[in-house]
Amino acid sequence: MDRPPASRTAVLVCQGRAAADGRLAPGRFADPTASALLRPDERTVVDLVRAGTPPTGWRARVDHESVRASAEVVAPRTVAVDDAVRARPTPQVVLLGAGLDGRAWRMPELAGAAVYEVDHPASQQDKRARAAALPGRAPHWVPVDFGRDRLLEALAGAGHRADLPTIWVWEGVVPYLTRAQVTATVAAVAACSAPDSRLVVNYQTPAVSTTFGRLLARLLAATTGRSSVWATEPWRSAWTPAAMRDLLTRHGFTVDHDEHLLDTARRLGTPLRHARSLRHGHLTTATRP
Repeated sequence: MDRPPASRTAVLVCQGRAAADGRLAPGRFADPTASALLRPDERTVVDLVRAGTPPTGWRARVDHESVRASAEVVAPRTVAVDDAVRARPTPQVVLLGAGLDGRAWRMPELAGAAVYEVDHPASQQDKRARAAALPGRAPHWVPVDFGRDRLLEALAGAGHRADLPTIWVWEGVVPYLTRAQVTATVAAVAACSAPDSRLVVNYQTPAVSTTFGRLLARLLAATTGRSSVWATEPWRSAWTPAAMRDLLTRHGFTVDHDEHLLDTARRLGTPLRHARSLRHGHLTTATRP
């Protein structure tokens, strides 16, 4: 059986961070690891976005607009997650569905923590090859298929300690999981969260406009003769803030804060061209008493 390919959305998100580095929310957002995690052909469109020079040609223009949109949505999200991680340090950090996240290398606040990156085996193999040249300490790699594998056992096997507080970062993953998979993951996280552990979870609220926007993006990709990055990675679940709060509360977490990313973008002064996407992207922080 063929091995599933590495995540294409992870590359788009990384391109967005690379395009935003030093340009959007200067002094608040920076990610020098993003460009380093991209391959040369993936950096070409990033350089054009950073230069502010839209290319000629339909295919190149679609790529350009996709990366620019990614930058404008991902930058405030990244700042919000980083702030939550810095707020209350813990001896362990787990990145759930890490993708091409560079936090293990770029955040000095994590230098003294044990960092675990959890992701699909194919995506993680791709990430390890890309990250080989990054300076500094690599994270503990934990390959997990959220639809099949047991998260608790995989983490324990990698050295995670359930008796120590953990910050769990779950960014840009929940929409790609079914409600049953999300519920099972929260249960597993709760089972190995010591008191004072924190969960930082990014999720999408239900919205017809968001569904239409992703359909339009797929149609635009089709006009270039290629499939959309979301063709094989569709969104499978959306949550209202009340439903997310109820899920976390049922598993022993106390929700401290929930905010949509449009408010974050407004505070940072980043572009609001994609206000609907930002409004329906939420970030919740919750604590295990």
